[in-house]
Amino acid sequence: MPSTPQTLQRNARGRQRIAQEAARLIVESGIQDVEHARRKAAARLGIHQESLWPRLADIEQALREHQRLFASTTQPGALQLRRESALQAMQFLQAFQPRLSGPVLTGLAGDSSPVILHLHCDDAEAVHHFLHDQRIPAEARTWSLQLAGHATKQHFPGWEFAADGIAFELIILPGDALRQPPVSGDDGKPLPRATLTQVRQLLLDP
Repeated sequence: MPSTPQTLQRNARGRQRIAQEAARLIVESGIQDVEHARRKAAARLGIHQESLWPRLADIEQALREHQRLFASTTQPGALQLRRESALQAMQFLQAFQPRLSGPVLTGLAGDSSPVILHLHCDDAEAVHHFLHDQRIPAEARTWSLQLAGHATKQHFPGWEFAADGIAFELIILPGDALRQPPVSGDDGKPLPRATLTQVRQLLLDP
């Protein structure tokens, strides 16, 4: 049975409420995973049917609007600082073919946003040894990502640390991920990523 106009309108309002609540959680609660923020927002609002949830892109748009309204004087500076830090880190980690991902690349980074770097290496311990040799205290973590050509998410090791008050997340992917990059859980499209050259250009022409 086709949905009535009233039902369509109600569903659209529900998606908008979830997107706005998820954006608020990202900003105020420091949640960095947009999918996690969406799930938590939906639970808070009692909307459990996933087909009634907004797309991740809708949440990102709501986050942009939230930042425009409430952080227009501070967010650009926080973003610029993290992009500069990302460039320095990518130069430092150049042997692992780093790619910038996440809010620092998309322009949504705020004061609590980490710099997310995808490193490509078939020997995850090589990254650990490199950080140890450089005397960088880092904590081991695991991330779940779906790579192109794979039907489900996989767990990938990595490291997180802070430098000059900025958090860094280093996610270690196999070398094949350069050709089969992580994809969105929403539409299967590759996640936005940038090379060192592209980040350098981004700073010249933000």
